[in-house]
Amino acid sequence: MSEPVDYVPFETTTSGAVEPEGPRHVGPEELARLHDVPVELAVEIGRTHMTIREALALGPGSIVTLNRLAGEPVDLLVNGKPIARGEVVVIDEEFGLRVTEVLAPKDLDEHNPAVPDA
Repeated sequence: MSEPVDYVPFETTTSGAVEPEGPRHVGPEELARLHDVPVELAVEIGRTHMTIREALALGPGSIVTLNRLAGEPVDLLVNGKPIARGEVVVIDEEFGLRVTEVLAPKDLDEHNPAVPDA
């Protein structure tokens, strides 16, 4: 049988109120620690909504209409969040993305379709 554990109340372990840190500059040294962190990049050409019945009816030759016009920039997503836009290019029979716009931090949430409108 294990022995009971005594817990010290949280209030007695701190020396007082902790002031939140303000914004600080992140230099290249701090960012270098993140260089080897893997992330998933995806290019999204559009989205659509359909019922399960419509999805189950899809087959070879089916056409799915997306919410994006032909020639409109596509989104570059990092871990599901849009960070840039660009145009699809073909290089040696492979698709690529030419980045034409990097989204500013204030634009990230308003262009993320996963974030519901308020």
